[in-house]
Formats: sequence, C-alpha cells, structure tokens
Amino acid sequence: MVSNEVLTLIEEITRNDGSSYYEISNMVQNGRAELAAVRGFIKEVRILQLNIPRSSSVIKYEKFVNENFTMPTEEMDHFEEWTRPPEIEAVVEAILRENHVA
Repeated sequence: MVSNEVLTLIEEITRNDGSSYYEISNMVQNGRAELAAVRGFIKEVRILQLNIPRSSSVIKYEKFVNENFTMPTEEMDHFEEWTRPPEIEAVVEAILRENHVA
C-alpha cells in the first residue's frame, strides 16, 4: 500500500538499547513515535527541527518512504524503523547536512 506522507521535520529516535538515529518525518509520524515510546517499543523521540525546506533530497526521501512504508495506526504493537538502502541513506545524510543537523 502506497502512503502519501509529506515529510516536514527531523527527529532523533533512541532505541531501547540506547543507540539512536535521525529520521525525516512529520507530526503524525512523530506522534506515533511518541506513542511507541509510551508503550516501551522505543526509549524516546525528540524533534530536532521543524518545517524543513522541501529540497530535492527531501522529495526523493519522501518518495522512497511513501512507496515502501505505511503510517502505523494507533493500535500498533511494535515500532517499525524505516530501513534504508545505502543510496537512500546518502539522501538522508544530505538532508541532515542541508539542515545543519549532522
């Protein structure tokens, strides 16, 4: 199923093992991550930057996310980390650099 998410923020997600990673997301997905933290599926999530510009990198990552993942419902029983192949990981790194996060 194809999603139609518009990605507008950068967040840091901390896994239960203490490791963390950056995700390009939106307010709905951030709310799901907050719910996942409350339920103990992840340790925490925090927004690092809101209203990121719609660069070509963001549009490319948005297309990847929408074609490969669906927004979890409030009934979720786990937290799905959006896994990224190396070429998409490079796109995320570009977004982080564009927004002075990494």
